[in-house]
Amino acid sequence: MNSPNPLTAQTAAEKAAFSNLPLPPHVLANLEQLGYTAMTPIQAASLPLALAGHDLIAQAKTGSGKTAAFALALLANLNIRRFAVQALVLCPTRELADQVTQELRRLARAEDNLKVLTLCGGATLRPQLASLEHGAHVVVGTPGRIMDHLERGSLKLDALNTLVLDEADRMLDMGFYDDIATVARQCPKERQTLLFSATYPEGITKLSAAFMREPKEVKLLATPTATQIRQVFFEVTEEQRLHAVGQLLGHYRPVSTLAFCNTKAQCRDLVEVLRTQGFAALELHGDLDQRDRDQVLVRFSNRSCSVLVATDIAARGLDIDQLEAVVNVDISPDPATHTHRIGRTGRVDQEGWAFSLASVDEMGAVGRIEVAQGQPSVWQPLDSLKPTGTGALLPPMATLQIMGGRKEKIRAGDVLGALTKDMGFAGTQIGKISINEFSTYVAVDRQVAAQALRKLSAGKVKGKTVKVRWLEG
Repeated sequence: MNSPNPLTAQTAAEKAAFSNLPLPPHVLANLEQLGYTAMTPIQAASLPLALAGHDLIAQAKTGSGKTAAFALALLANLNIRRFAVQALVLCPTRELADQVTQELRRLARAEDNLKVLTLCGGATLRPQLASLEHGAHVVVGTPGRIMDHLERGSLKLDALNTLVLDEADRMLDMGFYDDIATVARQCPKERQTLLFSATYPEGITKLSAAFMREPKEVKLLATPTATQIRQVFFEVTEEQRLHAVGQLLGHYRPVSTLAFCNTKAQCRDLVEVLRTQGFAALELHGDLDQRDRDQVLVRFSNRSCSVLVATDIAARGLDIDQLEAVVNVDISPDPATHTHRIGRTGRVDQEGWAFSLASVDEMGAVGRIEVAQGQPSVWQPLDSLKPTGTGALLPPMATLQIMGGRKEKIRAGDVLGALTKDMGFAGTQIGKISINEFSTYVAVDRQVAAQALRKLSAGKVKGKTVKVRWLEG
């Protein structure tokens, strides 16, 4: 294999228009409706190469617009009239797979009858088998579950023309190299392979050598500016650490905060402390079952939970809009992990805070972070944090769970219509609506949550009475 031809995103025009790409008018019109006015640097650098049919290795952090970069390329390769799996996107986590699926559907709104199917572990096989029998154009999934379906013969890749490896470095971290290799071997050799990765570990070179054809290489060298992510460090003792998180939240009052701990036990302890202090906090770590994970992520992403306390299981793949702050409750010993953590905030054109609490024993790790980032850390004394504002820091939204989902053919429009047309709530009082197989989650303005609960319980959705509960605590 010839060596990749390196490019940098800086060589692409920062404000390149999508209209400069060889995309059909209906796709460009949909992009304009979705608010895609100009390409991000990674899109400007990678899309011309991907649309020209090249294999591609693209290095860019989460939140840089990479999903649209590969989505537009794979959609351009589809023949909608051929009802067979023509594109496969492998993702490290179910959460990322769900986000990719949603973005693909948005970008493909102008295509008639395009079917995108998500195949992930943690969900029962039977509905997936039934969906595969009905066919799909694009499959998005995690390596383990894709392997299951390939072994069962329920997933056929004979018609595949595009393979996407999203967050490839994370999949390698999780030990998926052999699974990825097995899946790639079952894809037609004459295909396009697009690999996206935040970092460039040794396994990426191994993957590209084995399964890619003379890939072009794009590196997004730009890092967030100081005004995008404002980093501040605080020295703490172990006794101060957990209570210091509450001091930070009480002083800066961010609406939405992601707090990282190095251990599951620390997560549990911090959530207990924060709840005692009156904060709406939830935990996310490997001990949660899939149902609880799903509910936690729904509530955090729809702004009905103020603080998500997580281990590094959440450091990749989570794309939370308007995340005001990240708190490193413990300093990660790995500078790359620190970078991924704080990269959850300050996304694309937004600003955010990154707060880090460090004990004397962690100063060596802080030094490694400074070396990796090429700049000294900014410190403030803990006693500079004084309460601001009045009242408890409550999230702006609340989540109502409707017992019924895709199985009952409930759609977001059904719920929105019931709340606005039938029950008189304003559209501005309704937030995100998330639907899975058996449940529907709707975010409503906290001021009207009790009223919405009563009206939904007494009313109907899609002509049927439904059971509803308010997810709290």
